[in-house]
Amino acid sequence: MSLPIHAPYEPMEMTQTERIPEGPQWQYEPKWDGFRALVFRDADEVEIQSKSGQPLARYFPEIVEQIRSLRAKRFVLDGELMVQLGDRLSFDALLQRIHPAESRIERLSRETPARLVVFDLLVDERGHDLTGHTLDERRAALTAFAKRFFKGASLALSPATQDRAQVESWFSRVGNALDGVVAKRRDLPYASGTRAAAVKIKRLRTADCVVGGFRLNKEKDGIGSLLLGLYDGEGKLNHVGFTSGFKTRERSPLLKRLRALEKAPGFTGTAPGGPSRWRATEEPWYPVEPKLVVEVQYDHVTANRFRHGTKLLRFRPDKAPRQCTMEQLDADAAATPLAVFTPNS
Repeated sequence: MSLPIHAPYEPMEMTQTERIPEGPQWQYEPKWDGFRALVFRDADEVEIQSKSGQPLARYFPEIVEQIRSLRAKRFVLDGELMVQLGDRLSFDALLQRIHPAESRIERLSRETPARLVVFDLLVDERGHDLTGHTLDERRAALTAFAKRFFKGASLALSPATQDRAQVESWFSRVGNALDGVVAKRRDLPYASGTRAAAVKIKRLRTADCVVGGFRLNKEKDGIGSLLLGLYDGEGKLNHVGFTSGFKTRERSPLLKRLRALEKAPGFTGTAPGGPSRWRATEEPWYPVEPKLVVEVQYDHVTANRFRHGTKLLRFRPDKAPRQCTMEQLDADAAATPLAVFTPNS
């Protein structure tokens, strides 16, 4: 007997929307801040696949070991890989696991072990393909599966609810542990590779930031991105992210404006870095005097930085640069611990 579903397999996707949908046809779940992962077990063979179809098992040997220890011998799970430091999640610690050195991965698997929070069961322990079943049916099967087989700190059943008040409570505490809320259709099957059965809702926030530098566009004749900073308690301006997405007609005038302010150092605390694990080279950046303030919209903060690019809302000539402090991000830094959301933490 072998699995009816093998890696690579396209996970169900989600459409992003601004409002949490309502109605009895919806089930609500936390949207975790980690790596989406499909886990395949076929006897002694364990595979972990990323959302994009890449193999992850070598980076998380402790999860592979935990999966092999389960009494169930054949199944496929859909969930999220996360690393927890203390009572909170660390996306930076999770990123550290994607490293070519086996010795480093082995060390980190002991020092900062990952956990898998599971929210769907695609193949059960009897080898039955459940993807054609409704979410209600799959959730009942997953709950029974978790109760029977999950053990240890590495595996957890992700909570789910139909209670709108519970959802609003989760959404109000989006931050370190949560990336948002997911709504899934209870009456639909698993929609592999499509966005037909689920939506995600992120809590977008705003911050006033100082422009500490800029990068050029590809043509080198206009602005590519503004580099954003916030002042810490010592009065140092720290790089926290970037904003881009300018209209073509805005790029040259904005470059002229920034060239007039060009002056080192730009950032007096942490500054934009050089090459990273993702890119061998980094585009040069140009420092400016900290005189311009912009309001930006963001969705998530990790280690006092915006996780993704931000959306520029407006320039703020009415606001003094020194008023733009790291305290604006404190709500994310003090987000509700992971244990609040996982029943078997």
